[in-house]
Amino acid sequence: VQLQASGGGLVQAGGSLRLACTDSGRTFRNYPMGWFRQAPGKEREFVAKINGSGRNKSYADSVKGRFTISRENGKNTVSLQMNSLKPEDTAVYYCAIDQRAAWTPTQSMNPAQWGQGTLVTVSS
Repeated sequence: VQLQASGGGLVQAGGSLRLACTDSGRTFRNYPMGWFRQAPGKEREFVAKINGSGRNKSYADSVKGRFTISRENGKNTVSLQMNSLKPEDTAVYYCAIDQRAAWTPTQSMNPAQWGQGTLVTVSS
């Protein structure tokens, strides 16, 4: 499994960005995928996750209604559409694949592997 994240950048508050993460592994569609973020001086935190089929999703309260996670199993890609961005969304965003294939409806995930991170900066 090798995860490659892309799509970060600089955007003004209220703007949008779309992150993408591609997995080169063969078992992509069997496992939940997720996004985390780490702001300067803070711990890494859960943002969103999606199950293998794409039907189940979970979001952190701070991004509900603004961020949408999706996946295209045919392309081994999971995306994070981020709208109405706020300065507090500024962070390095990491994609991850879950350790287990089973879905749990929680605001957390236990990553088996991380992507390299992509920086999102939201200016006020």
